[in-house]
Amino acid sequence: MDTRLQALTRWIHQHPGFDQAQLAPVSGDASFRRYFRATGLTGTDASSVIAMDAPPAHEDCRPFVAIARHWRNQGVSVPDILAQDLEQGFLLLEDFGDDLMLGQLTAQNADAIYRHAMAELCRIQHIQDHPDCPLPPYDTALLDREMALFPDWLITQQLGIELSSHDHCMLDSVFSFLRESALAQPEVTVHRDYHSRNLLMRPGNPVPGVIDFQDAVKGPVTYDLVSLLKDCYVRWPEERRGQWLEHYRTISREAGLHHADPDTFRQWFELMGMQRHLKAAGIFARLAIRDGKTGYLADIPRTVQYLVEASERQAALRHFHGWLVSVVVPRLATLAPATSEAGGN
Repeated sequence: MDTRLQALTRWIHQHPGFDQAQLAPVSGDASFRRYFRATGLTGTDASSVIAMDAPPAHEDCRPFVAIARHWRNQGVSVPDILAQDLEQGFLLLEDFGDDLMLGQLTAQNADAIYRHAMAELCRIQHIQDHPDCPLPPYDTALLDREMALFPDWLITQQLGIELSSHDHCMLDSVFSFLRESALAQPEVTVHRDYHSRNLLMRPGNPVPGVIDFQDAVKGPVTYDLVSLLKDCYVRWPEERRGQWLEHYRTISREAGLHHADPDTFRQWFELMGMQRHLKAAGIFARLAIRDGKTGYLADIPRTVQYLVEASERQAALRHFHGWLVSVVVPRLATLAPATSEAGGN
């Protein structure tokens, strides 16, 4: 018996127009949160809302609520919070629909979609902290904790690779190199998961709806751009990605977020991408091993391939690149094949 779903249903029935609403599951995310769509009558019109179930033992709704209200007041397209019960971990949210950016992208419409997504990202990066909800820093401890997911979950547990003392030293050196680059970048507001599965396409509105922002921090200017352009769920040709990268460098520089030239910005982007992909590959393995969410295994080869390509371009990381190619990539053949390749590359 799903006691939380029963409690959520009773809570929704207390709201005008939703006293008879039935809840239908909506695709969830990689956390303990669950989402349901409830349809009711407001006046004479049918309307729907999204109900979030975030068990307080595992999830804290307060950052989500605080950030949603602050960002919405700054013009960012996040869902309106219609009702809340923080003690139970229940929220009613504006319904942005089900059309993920990932499912709408084609080679023909990608330029327009990504430009709107980058414009919204620039708006997010401009946001200053609200006095009542300052964002935590993307500091050394957080960067290191994220990169450690790669050896802890993917390498040793998922792939069964035994790391020697030399391997540990090599990884420590790589992590230090990536950390120093991240901390040297200009600091902005970071969504921290700004990609094609957290952006929703809405009818008649080219601006994407933004979700899953509760883990926002203050951190490197290229982090969210990596999430968007080196997406773990869809891959684009290098030339096209480079055009989008330069477009964002230009608009973000004009917005006063940094003063980097093209080479500097690309180097920030490449190294930040490695930090993120170390983290993401480790998280995908953890989701499969710990939480039984094995569907994410299919995204690991694509994510590691980004690491292979980026490390090949860095002379300081040649040993890491060689280890990835000779040790890690062959083991990935045991995982499910990646999907959602786009643009022929």
